[in-house]
Amino acid sequence: MKSLREVLADADARHVAVGHFNISDLAALKGIFDGARELQLPILIGVSEGEREFIGVRQAAALIKNLREQYDYPIFLNADHTHSLDKAKEAAAAGFDEIIFDASKLTIDQNIVQTREAVAAIRAINPEIVIEGEIGYIGSNSEIIAVRPEESLTLSTPEEAVQFVKETGVDVLAPAVGNMHGLLKSMTTGGADAEHKHLNIQRIAELKAAITLAGGKYMTLHGGSGTEDADFVAAAKAGMTIIHVSSELRLAWRRGVEEGLKDPNEIAPYKITAPAVEGIKKIVIDRLKLFNGLG
Repeated sequence: MKSLREVLADADARHVAVGHFNISDLAALKGIFDGARELQLPILIGVSEGEREFIGVRQAAALIKNLREQYDYPIFLNADHTHSLDKAKEAAAAGFDEIIFDASKLTIDQNIVQTREAVAAIRAINPEIVIEGEIGYIGSNSEIIAVRPEESLTLSTPEEAVQFVKETGVDVLAPAVGNMHGLLKSMTTGGADAEHKHLNIQRIAELKAAITLAGGKYMTLHGGSGTEDADFVAAAKAGMTIIHVSSELRLAWRRGVEEGLKDPNEIAPYKITAPAVEGIKKIVIDRLKLFNGLG
């Protein structure tokens, strides 16, 4: 079975993207894993600081390791949006495959200093861990909001990307390219009138070309939920090697549980969450097909 680094190298060479999906419970994990296995595609499972606190850092690592070993399947674990050095080191010691150190709320210079320190600390624990850093404003919360933050309209520049990659030594760069965490209320309605996020595909290509010349490797798209389907396909072709989806899965989980609760006599949790598992699985299959150009 390929390592995460080998999976990313293969996806990058083929101009497709590895799907990254966040979990908070076993229902979400089951839906994601079942969907990925149906298509036989590698996946990354993300757990944010809050999700890790709920599930347990070592418990999350043990779950993913067990699935990988039992099924001989390329499923990997990412410490999503890690904001402190201590939590980054905790995830590294627990056996995570990737860690995102996110100091993007700071100035670019402060971000570089803190990310460089995190890279050194993580590699001292395990040099094989894939390390990601973030620049620009993408936000950090998977929630439903009324109005798009003005900051999310500012794009990362090739100059910033080159400086950050060169001075931090990260393996993966997460830039701002029109993406945004969470969903606008108008994105949750479904149907032809639902609003979608639109990405700046030209800027993605410019950033990819710039960091490649600077010795960088990969880019990841955060805040993928609610993005126009065609933009997913174009983003992967232009240079996004990992694409994150979380808010859509959370919304599917909630709607599924609401469906499962319609029977007032049902009290078995696995039966109540069954519609959530199926809803999440469907989204994962749909998104993975787009990320991999499967139509």
